[in-house]
Amino acid sequence: MSSKGKRTKPKHKSKKMPIILIIILILILAVAGACYYIYIYDQNKENPTVDLGVGEGLKEEEPEQPKSIFEGNDRPIAIMIDNHKGAWPQVGLNNAYSVYEIIVEGGETRLMALFKGVDLKEIGPVRSARHYFLDYALENDAIYVHYGWSPKAESDISSLDIDNINGITESTDSFWRTKEKSSPHNVLTSMKDILEIAKDKKYDTTSEKNSVLNYTLDEVNLEDGIIANDVTIPYSDLHTVNYKYDSESKRYTRYARGEKQTDMETGEAITTKNIIVTFAKNTPLKDNENKDRQDLADVGTNDGYYITNGKAIKIKCIKNSRTSQTIYRDLNGNEIQVNNGNTFFNICPIDSNVTFE
Repeated sequence: MSSKGKRTKPKHKSKKMPIILIIILILILAVAGACYYIYIYDQNKENPTVDLGVGEGLKEEEPEQPKSIFEGNDRPIAIMIDNHKGAWPQVGLNNAYSVYEIIVEGGETRLMALFKGVDLKEIGPVRSARHYFLDYALENDAIYVHYGWSPKAESDISSLDIDNINGITESTDSFWRTKEKSSPHNVLTSMKDILEIAKDKKYDTTSEKNSVLNYTLDEVNLEDGIIANDVTIPYSDLHTVNYKYDSESKRYTRYARGEKQTDMETGEAITTKNIIVTFAKNTPLKDNENKDRQDLADVGTNDGYYITNGKAIKIKCIKNSRTSQTIYRDLNGNEIQVNNGNTFFNICPIDSNVTFE
């Protein structure tokens, strides 16, 4: 039979080939993607970056602005601090916005530290009141804290109607003696205890009174001042204070009787941003205890110095009454601007030979 006229079926290409190629292509792309991901991951580990989301409408965080040391309406707390050598090292002075140092009997000095809006578990050693420290508690509108008092201080606290806390009359839970020091140089207290006592006594614990000093956040440099990298303030034959300036920190480290002053709890040096010296006449005070306690002529106009950032200028310290705030003016009559930071007020004998280097 002839094959002429028979039709043969055409051969079709396999349908499997394109599928295999597609699978291979997908695998190649997957491997390439994985390699790229690993590469990027390794690069980010070596060079990390932070996405602040600026492109998504988020703003970069602005640096925190400095705060005034006198910020807030917490009422100041003024605490009498023992400065006898047996009381060293004290605790809490670096947390005070101001510290007043004034001569007392026997050529010693005593400190009054002012705190505002701080929470301290230990402060002290706390010592007894002297009447002229009340003048500076009053001008700061402070609650006055002490452990005992002189006859004149007791009388003036009553007559001037000062909100005060006498640790001797409070519980030993609020004012206690540390075993690390000998009596009478070992009484401590805490800010929590003081505020609880103040509330029990119905004392105001807020205040709207302005600060004594005219603080500024702009750095004050006394360009025409006296070089004052080392300041020496003699109070008596027994007691001399020195401040040494550190140009890196722009702060002064405090020394007394040749010994660096430190904090009992932290061991850190006691430092200050500002120093104000006031020359005021002190004379023996006659009271019925005859212990050579002192009186102080701080009302009126007294000479002094403002010291900061390694320089000093002469100033006038004007206090019109015991209750009024002291005004500190330069010799041109302008109220001085003070660097934002803590201040030591050294109210020293009128004939003290204060020197600068």
